[in-house]
Amino acid sequence: DMQMPVIDSVTATKMIRLSNKPQPWIYTLTTNALDEDRQTCFDAGINDFINKPIAFPEITCAISEYLQNHS
Repeated sequence: DMQMPVIDSVTATKMIRLSNKPQPWIYTLTTNALDEDRQTCFDAGINDFINKPIAFPEITCAISEYLQNHS
């Protein structure tokens, strides 16, 4: 989530992306739906952005996109 109290998804993603370990596909869940928030996520290396409240079709679409790109 973009607004976690200890470490948010943007900070966590930046740390993960600096690692030499295999890189995960990272989604962020947030209520921040502004274009600049999305861009902040993408600039940090987050792969996909899902708005809250979470809708099942949105999760299904995000997973389908990942599977299409990584099969």
